[in-house]
Amino acid sequence: MAAVKAPMVLRRLREAGFETRVVATRAALAFVTPLSLATAADHEIATDETWFEARPDAQHLRLAKADVVVVVSAGADLMSRHASGRADDLASAILLSTRAPILWAPAMNPTMWFHDATIRNVAQLRAWGHAFVGPHFGALGSSGEGEGFGRMAEPEDVARAARDVLTPKDLAGRHVLVTAGPTREYLDPVRFVSNPSSGKMGFAVAERAVARGALVTLVSGPVSLPAPSGVTLMNVESAVQMRDAAMSVFGAADLVVATAAVADYRAAEPSNEKQAKTQGDAVIHLVPNPDILAEMGASKERRVLVGFAMETHAGVERAAGKARRKNADFILLNYPAREGSGFGGDDNEVTLVRPSGESEAWPRMSKRAVAERLLTAALEAYIQRNSV
Repeated sequence: MAAVKAPMVLRRLREAGFETRVVATRAALAFVTPLSLATAADHEIATDETWFEARPDAQHLRLAKADVVVVVSAGADLMSRHASGRADDLASAILLSTRAPILWAPAMNPTMWFHDATIRNVAQLRAWGHAFVGPHFGALGSSGEGEGFGRMAEPEDVARAARDVLTPKDLAGRHVLVTAGPTREYLDPVRFVSNPSSGKMGFAVAERAVARGALVTLVSGPVSLPAPSGVTLMNVESAVQMRDAAMSVFGAADLVVATAAVADYRAAEPSNEKQAKTQGDAVIHLVPNPDILAEMGASKERRVLVGFAMETHAGVERAAGKARRKNADFILLNYPAREGSGFGGDDNEVTLVRPSGESEAWPRMSKRAVAERLLTAALEAYIQRNSV
């Protein structure tokens, strides 16, 4: 049933810049038409029937010369046949002939996915260096199946995984520590001081760092985002908890990207019981929270430390001062009142500011693109520092 997602996967791949070719098995064509696949791919499809047509070249060898082979949806049978080295149809012949990375997007009933044979075959494919996206827990395709672990990854996730497979692993062997999201400073069990940070910037940094081969630890305040695949996630609420979690892994980190919007103050004496509303003004005694970035900067040593700042005026000057005070390598500055640069959006417009005051304004782009550019700058600084 998941085969019906194939045309949408093709569209997402083309949107990501891929030129696509389709090889459809007989089983796939029972669920999706050749026309829908050809339209989505913008090319004629290949099938077992076209494999045996008179051609000046071997079709399976020509199609095997791809940059990446994506199997959507990957059933237990095709994985088993490839793990056994079979090539008895066009799809399996291409898989056996290609030298390109192979990405599997499995979809099947949970009983099949967790069967010993499937577990063995997946382990073999992983041992060969093949990549997987999904399956996930969710609604299953057949009537009466309900929910379970075996639902195919969504088309946009498959396209992103295909791109990640081809991403240079320039962060391999590096440990990246990311802080993200807001903190909550409780006044009593039901009231707290916080901010509207969504965590999207930090999660984008973590996702792209994993795609580039890094070991990633993500320390996050309360957000509603799923953890990026391959990331070690540490959930916290308060600034003190974030400080403790981040510092527990700081010693092992090579690159540190502090995107979290940490509250500057917390209640001096939070109540253990909900406080009733009273007439007149309320007075709350606040005390400073730990300055996590400054503490990291004081023991930075070989590491590269990146911070973020939001300013409403004198942004570059204030960000440079923050970088100097906290011994950060650079600060990513954005303006909360500027369209496309505030809390919660998918895009960001930032300026990279160094302690010297040197700055580089980046155009508005997606937070994933900001993350890529940020990680490249941080890696360059790390290589320069550690090659001396």
